[in-house]
Amino acid sequence: MYHVPLYRYQDVAMAGPTQPQVTDEVWNDDRVKSFLAMEPFGNESADYHVLLKAYRGMRAKDFGRFLVFFTESGRSLDAKDSSGRTIWQIIETHRHGAPFLEARNNLETK
Repeated sequence: MYHVPLYRYQDVAMAGPTQPQVTDEVWNDDRVKSFLAMEPFGNESADYHVLLKAYRGMRAKDFGRFLVFFTESGRSLDAKDSSGRTIWQIIETHRHGAPFLEARNNLETK
């Protein structure tokens, strides 16, 4: 008996690195603000969790807008993870993190 594949490779939508990058997403204020409602897991700081999710999920320009909403809602930019690190200490180690750090710096100079 021969093995017959259920799907041919070209017929299957692949996840991960093979997915095309989406660069024209709409990030209106409601979508940006929706990150403020995210809940942390376990004992993680809620403010740290929200900042991390926003950093991972947004473009730098949208992250800058998010930071305005974040601080206006009275949340802490200096929240720490369970290891005592701020999101900014983590972003500093990332190759493409500079625009995100700049977004925070711009927020502080306003």
